[in-house]
Amino acid sequence: MKTENYTGVREFIFQGFTSFHEHKLTLFVVFLTLYLLTLSGNVIIVTIISIDRHLHTPMYFFLTALSTSETLYTLVIVPRMLSSLVGLSQPISLAGCATQMFFFITLAINNCFLLTAMGYDRYVAICNPLRYMIIMNKRVCAQLVWGACSIGLFVATIQISSVFRLPFCYRKVAHYFCDIRPVMKLSCANTTIHDIINFLISSLVIVVPMVLVFISYVLIISTILKIASAEGRKKAFATCASHLTVVIVHYGCASIAYLKPKSENMRDQDQLISVTYTVSTPLLNPVVYTLRNKEVKDALCRSKFNA
Repeated sequence: MKTENYTGVREFIFQGFTSFHEHKLTLFVVFLTLYLLTLSGNVIIVTIISIDRHLHTPMYFFLTALSTSETLYTLVIVPRMLSSLVGLSQPISLAGCATQMFFFITLAINNCFLLTAMGYDRYVAICNPLRYMIIMNKRVCAQLVWGACSIGLFVATIQISSVFRLPFCYRKVAHYFCDIRPVMKLSCANTTIHDIINFLISSLVIVVPMVLVFISYVLIISTILKIASAEGRKKAFATCASHLTVVIVHYGCASIAYLKPKSENMRDQDQLISVTYTVSTPLLNPVVYTLRNKEVKDALCRSKFNA
């Protein structure tokens, strides 16, 4: 069809959880609870790392960056989703949709590469312990965080430029936020090339960090297995357990969401997957690093004692 036969769409309407209309209030309560727990958990992590000098190490510098990024990530998506569940959602302008998608992509990719940087940090700590503070100095840590953010900004710019050059003919987004696939479905142009570009970029920003983390852990495990004592092996692996847990869940959800084939008949399933990585996964970070991390728990105890 020729796109000039269509009036340009200037705003979108989220269809949200229309298939779960009878359970909207329940979903609102559940999602709001998870959101508040995520915010409070990340604020606690950032605060305790800032005030406790025992946690002023490269590992916790990266954790601070990740917690901050996760907080902003949920802020971009969840408040509007919650408002839609109680009937307060308003149409979103084309510019507003592009802005939401830009920050969503930037922060999602930033999180992926921050986890990669944390994997490298664990590799250096276990495989080169005597040179750890020399290799992972403040400058290197800052460069790794800035590099993760820069990759996110660069990729988001490319994808936003690609998606929002399309002519849009339809207003109803079959989702609860401006994700790439649902928005491209609203175009009256052929999006085959854009779909290929999106898949290739998604593959790169998910697979490359996964491979780097995998290599780091192959080297880490090979080093741990060479440790003579069982206690030493247990202690070494314990320093990686929290990070490895977050990595498996984070990359697992991202792979399912963006690397699986498109399907027109799996909207509800796609939304549930999206809820996992926009609402549930961000909560995993503060939960794992506060409940499973001895150093953070000790820092919390010290802060209570000093108070």
